Amino acid sequence: MSRSASANEGRIDYIEFPATEMEATKKFYSELFGWTFEDYGPDYISFVDGRIAGGFYRSEEPPATRPLTVIYSADLEGTEARVKTAGGKIVKEIFSFPGGRRFHFTDPNGNELSVWSDN
Repeated sequence: MSRSASANEGRIDYIEFPATEMEATKKFYSELFGWTFEDYGPDYISFVDGRIAGGFYRSEEPPATRPLTVIYSADLEGTEARVKTAGGKIVKEIFSFPGGRRFHFTDPNGNELSVWSDN
């Protein structure tokens, strides 16, 4: 099936984030979620999380508000602890919402992400 097949239409295919510290970014996400990285020069790194791919581009500006990327975890508390251990900052503690629970954190570049669980 080609990448343009209707089954893939409208699905998130790739996501990019700004980064001020490339090495800190790789260390943070590889330790936290096991993401793998490939360098494309000093100003761009791509990642694969096993399901979706994306990248980090060098930016000297701290990130402004961006769309919120949400990552699933069956062990929300364990993931929250790993975020803290990896050097992330919790910006919204675990809270309930219809359908599950989640928390928000920022990475070493100030990008805000969320982790959710349905249990």
